[in-house]
Amino acid sequence: MESEQGVPLRNRAEFSDVIPVEQDDGPNPVVAIWYKEEFRETMDYFRALYKADERSPRALELTSMAIEFNPGNYTVWHFRRSVLEALRHDLHAELALTERIAQTNSKNYQLWHHRRWVAEKLGTSATTEELRFTQRILSMDSKHYHAWSHRQWVLQALGGWEQELDYCHQLLQEDIFNNSAWNQRYFVITRSPFLGGLEAMRESEVCYTLNAIVTCPENESSWRYLRGLYKDDNSSWVNNPQISSVCLEIINAKANLVFALSTLLDLISHGFQPSQEFKDAVDALRISDSQPRDSDVAKAACSVLESIDSLRANYWKWYNSKHFQNA
Repeated sequence: MESEQGVPLRNRAEFSDVIPVEQDDGPNPVVAIWYKEEFRETMDYFRALYKADERSPRALELTSMAIEFNPGNYTVWHFRRSVLEALRHDLHAELALTERIAQTNSKNYQLWHHRRWVAEKLGTSATTEELRFTQRILSMDSKHYHAWSHRQWVLQALGGWEQELDYCHQLLQEDIFNNSAWNQRYFVITRSPFLGGLEAMRESEVCYTLNAIVTCPENESSWRYLRGLYKDDNSSWVNNPQISSVCLEIINAKANLVFALSTLLDLISHGFQPSQEFKDAVDALRISDSQPRDSDVAKAACSVLESIDSLRANYWKWYNSKHFQNA
């Protein structure tokens, strides 16, 4: 690669003492890889400095050049960290480098590992910048695994919890189907040191989630989130009348009711006793009058699900036989 002045490395005075180390592919490579001349030269000079363990400004510059060519080269990133520490380089400038690379290569594992290393060195002074950085990445790709993983690390290691629940709400307002935002919301209510934990947040979160479910009952994410609010507490799950009431409301509406029926079955499997209203509502879902009635609401619900959730028809047959065959 050429420098900013357009001069190849071999013609630059500051590299005149460096003897390039060529890539060793063995005496008889089966399929020799063709590299651009600029890339080959950069890596040859990098190998020379890496072999000498030279931790200098020119070594740092060379790692920048190599990373521009191949942001996935973990050896270059590793050596760069050694050089940065040796030079006590400005790590805020390093954040700018990773941000620039992320614009075109945001799903690079080495990039995110390096970014975390830098943020960890900077400590809490990097919190705001890291949350802003991940927010910008997520605005372009709301399911970006690396960004979510990094954001969760930042919250736990550097702080910044105070506005995170509001951020999750903002994302769900924009897209209620954003399962990553639901996942982050659960992460926040169970991990934030300021919210008191799952039990303390359960009542308000149940109300929030039920409103989301009524708005969009076909959204599996909100139903899964609701169930997660009762992790290891099946008694409270079964005995909250708000949940069964919303299930009944959606079943009576006779539209987008797969998750309402499956939740009803989950409630019954944990001891919920459905009222006559549930029996009538499920019975009304029979495909035709010729379809036999089943007095057991759980078996009837499984039968309906076999019809309307054809992709998982065999699952519902199995579920019925496993949970309700002796009912």
